[in-house]
Amino acid sequence: MKLLLKRCPTCVFVVYCCIFCACSTGDSRKNYSDSDMYNFSHPKVLKLPADLDEISGIAYYPKDTSVFAIVDEDGMLYKIPLKNPQKLKKWKFDKKRDYEDIVLHDSTFFVLVSNGDIVELKFNGDKIAINTTKFSAQSDNTGEFEILYKSPDSSIITLICKDCQEDSKQTLTSYNFNTADSAKSFARGIVFDMAPLMQKLGIEKHLKPSAAAINPITKELYIISSIQKLVVIMDANGAFKEFYKLNPIDYKQPEGIAFTPAGDLIISNEFAEDGFATLLLLKNKKK
Repeated sequence: MKLLLKRCPTCVFVVYCCIFCACSTGDSRKNYSDSDMYNFSHPKVLKLPADLDEISGIAYYPKDTSVFAIVDEDGMLYKIPLKNPQKLKKWKFDKKRDYEDIVLHDSTFFVLVSNGDIVELKFNGDKIAINTTKFSAQSDNTGEFEILYKSPDSSIITLICKDCQEDSKQTLTSYNFNTADSAKSFARGIVFDMAPLMQKLGIEKHLKPSAAAINPITKELYIISSIQKLVVIMDANGAFKEFYKLNPIDYKQPEGIAFTPAGDLIISNEFAEDGFATLLLLKNKKK
């Protein structure tokens, strides 16, 4: 080493940097804890094609273990085979709008627009029939929506405000949309009290949720925050239970979440200005 230092001090510096970075990378994962069901610190990463750089919502399709997805401002529906994510299928369904999330129920897709509108998509052969229900026509509330989720045993899908005028800094308001109701109406749902979470985190800023889904095994609601890099777990009544910090190396911009019927967890990442979009797969350890 002394000889190397005399002849090439720059080389030694590079070696030390490489060792330090390797140790830092290994140690960084130790700063993020796992739950009894999921190893959040070690997800399986699937690279997605460039078409999905702005992936904003996902829905699992159990018939052939694939994932349906939407992207921001594109009006396209994508199908991603988990065994070969590069073999995309895609369909144009609407003009450009700010699409945020997607739910699949009884062969109908429900797509959330950021203003609260719900766009229903139903295949008719190779074509897609669409129908839109406007949130603003039934509510005076104005704000931004980014979350749409459904209970596995219910026809009701739920919207959660990301930033709505009626919310305080410590609450998140939800609205229920009954897919079985011909009136296509919205009704006020749970108002989530986020104060216990904010106290634990030591923050005063409003939680900015980006996606949510109900775990079919535990019936708990999992909420992802892309900005705060968190997964927050609520009970069936909307009460806070626990949270896990997410490593930004893997969860660089998580905008979508879905579960398989067996309780495996799938999280989608936008490309976040560099690299590529990804799907993160987390096996249910209790299976």
